[in-house]
Amino acid sequence: MLDLGFVSAILADSSFEEVIDFAAAHQFRCVEIMCWPKGRAERRYAGVTHIDLGELDDERIAHIKAYAQQKDIYISGLGYYPNPLDPDAEKAAVFVDHIKKVIVAASRLGIGVVNTFIGRDPSKPIDYNLARFRETWPEIIQLAEQENIRIGIENCPMLFTKDEWPGGKNLAVSPAVWDEMFNAIPSASFGLNYDPSHLVWMQMDEVQPIYDYAEKLHHIHLKDVKVYRDKLNRVGILAYPLEYHSPKIPGLGDVRWRDFFSALTSVGYRGPACIEVEDRAYEGSEADIRAAILTSRNYLRQFLG
Repeated sequence: MLDLGFVSAILADSSFEEVIDFAAAHQFRCVEIMCWPKGRAERRYAGVTHIDLGELDDERIAHIKAYAQQKDIYISGLGYYPNPLDPDAEKAAVFVDHIKKVIVAASRLGIGVVNTFIGRDPSKPIDYNLARFRETWPEIIQLAEQENIRIGIENCPMLFTKDEWPGGKNLAVSPAVWDEMFNAIPSASFGLNYDPSHLVWMQMDEVQPIYDYAEKLHHIHLKDVKVYRDKLNRVGILAYPLEYHSPKIPGLGDVRWRDFFSALTSVGYRGPACIEVEDRAYEGSEADIRAAILTSRNYLRQFLG
């Protein structure tokens, strides 16, 4: 059935080996491993490097494969989530170049999925960004096809605070946009890293897309979200989104998890489903972070066996 894992970004201070050890010790099957280039993070949960592509020689590749196999953990995907449609052309080029490096690295490591963002110029409308997408992404997907890698685009709008206003930094926000993307690049290698939580705070049905895009589900993120109706009623949907909602661990928010997993199993999804922790209530200490992962695991086991 589904393989439960977690996204390694929350264990930012741990080594690759420590992440795999934690997964093995706590009955997980897989981990999505972060592959940001070494350097300063631009935002929370970004900039995490558990596989450094700059050090990925044949010896390191052999070690990564052997270590995961020894612990009976597989890497569900390599994760890197920049803005490849950044309005700064030089920044965008750097981001695109690293996405390509992650694709090649995944191929060398025998990992079938790379998870990322489409990107977006937040100051420009959707039509403008779709045109940028059509210029930028065919080459990336062509490389993925050549390397036999599937690309999972996470559906996070990257629209939370003032610096991301008004359009957010990721174009792939809705089924309407996904249709434009997949029609422009009709490739089996091009799909979704589906996270239900973002549809909830955008006042959308988080379950129906599983049925509608079953063949495009390359990877699943398990994150919850709490919409505070009293705050939403006060500030409205045009406010900065974090003024009326908050990411939560699975089971502590508004995602309809029973319906969600019913849909996944009904459409025959049999891939990885990885807990993504972005819950500020569990950031007080390393113990809190690990408790967030395990509390999520305990809640989700009722659906996964």
